[in-house]
Amino acid sequence: MKQHALTGAFSKFRNTFIGDRKFYTTVIMLILPLIVQNIISNFVNLLDNIMIGQVGTAQMSGVAIANQLIFVFNLTIFGGLSGAGIFGAQFFGAGDHEGLRHTVRFKLWTIVVTLGIAILIFLTFGDQLISLYLTGEGDVAERAAMLEYGRSYLRIMLWGLIPFCLSQVYGGTLREMGETMIPMIGSLAGVFTNLCLNYILIYGKLGFPVLGVEGAAIATVISRFVELTIIVVYTHKHAGKFHFVEGLYRTIRIPKNLTFNIIRKGLPLLVNEFFWSLGMTTLTQIFSTRGLNVVAALNISSTITNLFNVVFISMGSAVAVMVGQALGANDIPRAKQSAWRLMFFNVCTCIVVGALLIILSPFLPNIYNTTDNVRKLATRFMQTSAIYMAVNAVSHCTYFAIRSGGKTFITFLFDSAYTWCIFVPFTYVLTHFTTLDIMLLYPICYLADVLKCIIGIIVVKTVNWAQNMVSDTASGECLQIEENS
Repeated sequence: MKQHALTGAFSKFRNTFIGDRKFYTTVIMLILPLIVQNIISNFVNLLDNIMIGQVGTAQMSGVAIANQLIFVFNLTIFGGLSGAGIFGAQFFGAGDHEGLRHTVRFKLWTIVVTLGIAILIFLTFGDQLISLYLTGEGDVAERAAMLEYGRSYLRIMLWGLIPFCLSQVYGGTLREMGETMIPMIGSLAGVFTNLCLNYILIYGKLGFPVLGVEGAAIATVISRFVELTIIVVYTHKHAGKFHFVEGLYRTIRIPKNLTFNIIRKGLPLLVNEFFWSLGMTTLTQIFSTRGLNVVAALNISSTITNLFNVVFISMGSAVAVMVGQALGANDIPRAKQSAWRLMFFNVCTCIVVGALLIILSPFLPNIYNTTDNVRKLATRFMQTSAIYMAVNAVSHCTYFAIRSGGKTFITFLFDSAYTWCIFVPFTYVLTHFTTLDIMLLYPICYLADVLKCIIGIIVVKTVNWAQNMVSDTASGECLQIEENS
């Protein structure tokens, strides 16, 4: 009897969490291009970081602070496009090309509005925002240098926001259709362009002047135009495969009902990504009050850790595509099953990757030209990230699963509200009202991720999040407008 119960429990576990060969083949085909793209992109970012670091610690920290601000913009764009992306994946799953085309038009409107607001904020308050990260202990001259380098880097990077946004519109739409190869190729071309131009412009090779931080910014801007050109040209040349570009710019009109539905579902995602990314930069700012060395160490740690995080981050895209397309096809059981299986697969993978990061963390900071104290701090920060990697993998998958089903307000509560109501206050209190050393403080603060992971599992298990949102009514309105035009 006991053996029968164990056999039944194992069978239930296997059916819930473990897929067949076809399932994992689909997953690998989806995430492998993303993993390759993200690994190369983050590796080039690492080399970029090292190149700037060779010029000086102040230059490296100034660029890192400016990138914290750009990070908020990037995530806001991601959130602004995510609402339309949910509908896009489901429209494609339902075979509705016109519906998908309207979601792309909505994305274009979104980036125009968001871009205008962001540029105004950066031009008006850029210096004040950078200065928020320079309040910790350290040399006054070094603090002033960090501000100047961050300012010059940010001003040039503003030119790269337009191609970045358009690449997100086209690349994101292709991924919603299950096409990950073209965005990968465009991204790889961009990062290699960035790497080559970094070497030339930062150090003044091949007859170019030594531009340092400004050279790094110029290289990044050019690389983003290269990426955009490849993705857009290929997509429009293969309009027979990517039907959404056929007549895409013939009109800027979007059905009112669909527009309302996307805004209703997408606005919480935009607000969520803005406040979540702002929360992450706020955490960095809070930690930075423990000294300028902490700013440098966090930059090293995040740059290296991002190289290892590509697996669980890429898995989020697999959740969005596989679950979203299943929901669009009205196959609710398959959507739920895919979410649990992807989550389990992600955790198992991250345990291995996290262990590798722990082993390598004492050695990786040595590639930077910085002080031993900064290297020691960076090692501890990386080890902390490695320990929590599997926990973050669960939270990441639950977020994308809930989002795919259109429960965007729940994702807002799960992500942003949790960050600002629990994570940020918890970190602020420990940082400002205790004498804990940063080496111990940092891992204790991230215990908050464990609670978030538990909440995510409960939500996926108990809340009816799996819904088909591309109803015949919404789709029918799209078709009616097309016929009238």
